[in-house]
Amino acid sequence: MEDAREEKPPKGFSERLTLGITRILESLPGVLDVRFAEREPAEKRCLLSWEQKNSCVLPEDLRDFYLTTDGFTLTWSAKLENEPVPVGCMVINSVARLRLLAQSNIYSLPSAPTLADLDFEDAFEGSEGHEEPHFDSRSRIFELDSCGGNGRVCLVYKNCTPGDVAQQSEIWFLDRSLYWHFLTSSFTAYYRLMITHLGLPEWQYTFTPYGPSPQAKQWASLYQPLTFHGDHHLDPAGEPFLNKLDPARAFRGKAKPAAPKKKQPAQAPVSGGAAAKGQGATGRQSVNKR
Repeated sequence: MEDAREEKPPKGFSERLTLGITRILESLPGVLDVRFAEREPAEKRCLLSWEQKNSCVLPEDLRDFYLTTDGFTLTWSAKLENEPVPVGCMVINSVARLRLLAQSNIYSLPSAPTLADLDFEDAFEGSEGHEEPHFDSRSRIFELDSCGGNGRVCLVYKNCTPGDVAQQSEIWFLDRSLYWHFLTSSFTAYYRLMITHLGLPEWQYTFTPYGPSPQAKQWASLYQPLTFHGDHHLDPAGEPFLNKLDPARAFRGKAKPAAPKKKQPAQAPVSGGAAAKGQGATGRQSVNKR
């Protein structure tokens, strides 16, 4: 019997999976250490097991994604004072880590409230008129990305009934204040959104009323997200517009200018000046007498 050989991804596989973002990142000034972790495809039995366990049907595009790669991780850094600083991070959890949003206590104190205890009875419309998810049994929420502790990107099934299989899903962002913000109605749309924003810090907060932090805004202004809203974002060569600012210069500390030396006030000798004035007056008087 022939030995089983490990199948390697075809040439250009990562380029197609990342939509060419690795090549774009490597061409940006100051960007270094672009890393993409290639993973094996998920097995169909794992996907079926997940659906049976959670009574949810995976969206077709997300299922195809997992059958291509069991999760997604791409990170990159920027050069700051000759040291690499982690900046971008794009993550899609694997099937094994696609778990229900933690229902544990928010605080480590006894009898502390859970997320379900903080939920509301009525249905409220969130951003763009979409009904917000619930933390109780009315919604089934699964974590796609932990966002480095700055929130949660979640796969959400709403209007769920115990015992029934949920089929319709959306992608929502749960911020650190436990407020919901609608992102996309499909996984494919969210995947493209994540790629075009380069995985910049707190990029999901651009879809909230308050926006990202000032530090995250600085990174976003330096590495302009790839947005395709019109031809004005393209240069004559057809390439997407990118910020040409050099981070080595942008973040270089400014040297403090040397304090100007105080000029000593010129003091004319009083006696000499008075003598000169006296001599001038005596000379004028002698001329007049002559």
